[in-house]
Amino acid sequence: MAERQPRSATATRARILDAARAQFAADGYDRTTMRSVAGTAGVDAAMVVRYFKTKETLFAEAATFVLDIPDLSGVAPEKFAEVLMPRFFQVWEEDGTFLALMRAAATNAAAAAAMQQVFATQVAPALAAVAVDRHDERAALVGSQILGLVFARYVLKIPPLVGMSHNQLVRWMGPTLRRYLTEPL
Repeated sequence: MAERQPRSATATRARILDAARAQFAADGYDRTTMRSVAGTAGVDAAMVVRYFKTKETLFAEAATFVLDIPDLSGVAPEKFAEVLMPRFFQVWEEDGTFLALMRAAATNAAAAAAMQQVFATQVAPALAAVAVDRHDERAALVGSQILGLVFARYVLKIPPLVGMSHNQLVRWMGPTLRRYLTEPL
């Protein structure tokens, strides 16, 4: 008879969150259910409810991530894109959490609030540190440009953008990021 592994609440919770991240990324917010997450995690649906209570709570925790935006304070403005964009590519291409949040934010208030929280606590302060003035407006404009790019390239999959290499995107985005953050209005 096989020896039974002891149950770990921490491991079970982590397994549920991993399953939720994968499902929200693949299926979006609306098509992901607590029951489907439970099935993917290999637990009873009651276990998901026990740990997270609601789908909104599960999504909020699954959508939590740290961008680790590089410090731009010592970076020349013409190098902003070279420093920022590789980190963004990594988040967009290696972690489905951001794209799930992006897709869901268009139709779900909780997802939109989570996206706003990421922007307010992680993106805006990093960009405001190098903006010459009107920090909030300049950071928001950069955010709109970056979110537009990620939406067009990874969600809508617009062919010219999908076909561009990382280096090409960095070259195209560089002047725009510099202009938004440092040039006079």
